[in-house]
Amino acid sequence: MIKRVGYVVVLSILIASCGSKKRTAYKKKEDVVQNQSNRNPNADLPKDGPKETELYPLPENPGKFVKFPIANTTEYIETFSEIAKYEMKAFGIPASITLAQGILESGSGRGELTRKTNNHFGIKCHTGWNGEYDFHDDDAKGECFRKYNHPMYSFRDHSIFLSSRSRYSFLFNYRRDDYKKWAHGLRQAGYATDRKYPQKLIALIERYNLDKYDEEVVRNGLDPVRQPREYEVFTHVVEKGDTLYALSRKYTVSVDELMRINNLNSTNLSIGQKLNIRREKSK
Repeated sequence: MIKRVGYVVVLSILIASCGSKKRTAYKKKEDVVQNQSNRNPNADLPKDGPKETELYPLPENPGKFVKFPIANTTEYIETFSEIAKYEMKAFGIPASITLAQGILESGSGRGELTRKTNNHFGIKCHTGWNGEYDFHDDDAKGECFRKYNHPMYSFRDHSIFLSSRSRYSFLFNYRRDDYKKWAHGLRQAGYATDRKYPQKLIALIERYNLDKYDEEVVRNGLDPVRQPREYEVFTHVVEKGDTLYALSRKYTVSVDELMRINNLNSTNLSIGQKLNIRREKSK
């Protein structure tokens, strides 16, 4: 009897000691010191990103969690509809278009590229990308794709990508709730090489009634037609660590636009160089 009691006591101590150990969700990596002007927006999140089946809080909404992996398209929509509506309010891109592109490009969050990079829109590295990246076979073998530590950053980069490049600028003259024009406009601007890309987006929007999210945003105060823009023009003096990409994000203008208005033939900058900046005035 004494032996049995002693065994139970020892077992209880072992269980308690195991339960008191703090689980480490992410492996440690050596910190990378980055210049603040070029700082990857993902830097505030753990480098390894969220593990599968782990609940991870959205930084902009601590009460909202994203579960990995996403089970199906319906769950994908439920998970990211709020983010898509938020991006529509901030940038004017229809939430239905954002969700449909995310579903199509990421395989509803289950595609190989998305699972290893959190890249929901198939955005490639392009010149000036200073963030994390990974390689994946797409139009060509081993292409470079942007990598994010949380899907939220992929949605935000998608908004910046479309709103800061001149070839997409005409889209923002469409009604913000006209998903059909946006779908065809994306193909016209060269977002995808698939000729049936617009039809695929429209089919997803109508199958899952994604346009209801556009209606919600408009009903809550977003003007469906963009008002005339006012611009401000000023000069930026290049400092150590500045890149055209970093400046494009800082001032919300495209790299192409910066190169065009400054007559630049390359992305190389020199300390002390003066750049003209033209951007929309904030309201």
